[in-house]
Amino acid sequence: MMRICIAIGGNMTTRVLLADDHNLFAQAVASMLRERYEIVDIVSDGRALQAALRQHKPDVAIVDITMPLMSGLDSIRTLGKDHWRPKIIFLTMHADPELARECFKCGCSGFVTKDLSCTELMLAIDSVMANEVYVPSNIAAGLVDIFRPTDRVSLERAGLTGRQREILQLLAEGKTMKEIATVTNLSTRTVEWHKYRMMQILRVRRNAELIRHAVQMKLVI
Repeated sequence: MMRICIAIGGNMTTRVLLADDHNLFAQAVASMLRERYEIVDIVSDGRALQAALRQHKPDVAIVDITMPLMSGLDSIRTLGKDHWRPKIIFLTMHADPELARECFKCGCSGFVTKDLSCTELMLAIDSVMANEVYVPSNIAAGLVDIFRPTDRVSLERAGLTGRQREILQLLAEGKTMKEIATVTNLSTRTVEWHKYRMMQILRVRRNAELIRHAVQMKLVI
């Protein structure tokens, strides 16, 4: 059965925050969404996302999963319970049901892939504002199986803390121990200790193996 969705009207007061590290893409999306929504800010990394959420308190945050400094997943996952928590729509280029599962476990209300139209994204915004969960048809069929046990490494099974996942992402981005210490406001020795503990937990001996786990955990895609 074909579903035809036509964007008509819309809530002009809905305040939207965009988080994507591809500036041209983010600006293009913002330009189209401004016809119906108020764009409160556009940010390009996970730490800036958390700061923008505190500052603007948007109704909806459209969040890319893979961003510098902190992934979109961890940015939302590590928000405090007393933190402003808008409706979250994760926007990604990967139509991966397993990735969708991780997003919904973070508390998102929508999952949209970047190959879809802006009309589909508007429909997602309107749906989550109506307290509905939004999943497009190109991935909905795969959701039947996403809660079955999997042999792939997951964040929960790995047992890494939020700080360790943050350091792991920065390592995967090629940052040095000193650079990571500066970004995380930790001492170099503390960063090295976290790296050592991650290697123990994941049972790896080399940096390359550690980075491979970062990819498997969807910290780097």
